[in-house]
Amino acid sequence: MTLRHMLESDAYQQLKPQEKALMTLLHIHWRVDDHVDYGIREAMKKIPCSKAIAMRSFKNLSDKGFITCVEESLFSSRTQSKARGWRLEWMPFGKEKPTNYWEKGRD
Repeated sequence: MTLRHMLESDAYQQLKPQEKALMTLLHIHWRVDDHVDYGIREAMKKIPCSKAIAMRSFKNLSDKGFITCVEESLFSSRTQSKARGWRLEWMPFGKEKPTNYWEKGRD
């Protein structure tokens, strides 16, 4: 399985431009041994888009099996906040191979 296979797939081609942009942003932060911490505010700034579109983009990518939330966000006014942690399902994670849920049509 190659990245090209995913990019040419119907599942990827049906994504909205903002969702494709978000996938690229997440991919930039990918490391084989850790999940990707990325939040709504950062997506809004980098894509750029509204909060509603950023939230919908994360949800759609998750629903379609491209990403999985592995750690919830944490907001605290007294301590440092933390963005959600994501597994990119088209990439390996630790010793595990990519799940490629997006191919199986998780939604």
